[in-house]
Amino acid sequence: MSLKKAIGIIVLVLLIDQISKIYIKTNFVLGEEVEVFSWFKILFVENKGMAWGAEIPGSYGKLFLTLFRLFAITAIGYWLYDAVKKQSSRILIIAISLIFTGALGNIIDSVFYGIIFSASDGQVATFLPEAGGYASVFHGHVVDMLHFPLIDTTWPEWTPWLGGDRLRFFAPVFNIADSAITIGVALLIIFNKKAFPKKKKEEEKSDDESGKATAQEEYTGIY
Repeated sequence: MSLKKAIGIIVLVLLIDQISKIYIKTNFVLGEEVEVFSWFKILFVENKGMAWGAEIPGSYGKLFLTLFRLFAITAIGYWLYDAVKKQSSRILIIAISLIFTGALGNIIDSVFYGIIFSASDGQVATFLPEAGGYASVFHGHVVDMLHFPLIDTTWPEWTPWLGGDRLRFFAPVFNIADSAITIGVALLIIFNKKAFPKKKKEEEKSDDESGKATAQEEYTGIY
């Protein structure tokens, strides 16, 4: 698979990710929800930290997280370039491209959204507000909107300790970038043998050569 095709995947997924985020950011108030189906909703939330909303405490926590993401995406970018250069399997290049795109999509939010958008609390955000953005560079919040409450009910009253409490299955809210990362990682796990075929062949070749050498030594010893 060529580098041009990998870049095509990156550009396409990144455009979908950013267009969806900008639309939500400029049309929804923070916390606003639209039901598409009973099991799928558009819910506008902003993630200030990592996956699942986890945050690094302290005034420099967000800055450290963004800088770490920049370092990580540089490493992923080199991995992608190296995979293409070595003509690795198509599935591996697609997976790395998706992971790279997902990381880049969320980095754009963290680096730039704070300075190009106003806050969304109680109002629809504006693009390039005259008063300035809601945060400084590197301190933007990641926009999430995809919500799949496949189960949203309450625990039966007879359930010990949980009776009457809300029962929700798959509560996280995420975005296209998160989905790209998840799909990329899933491809590497599910199609591991196809993603890394050369490595396996080299190991088998090494084992064969070792076996031949051992057989040759035994043959020499006999005679």
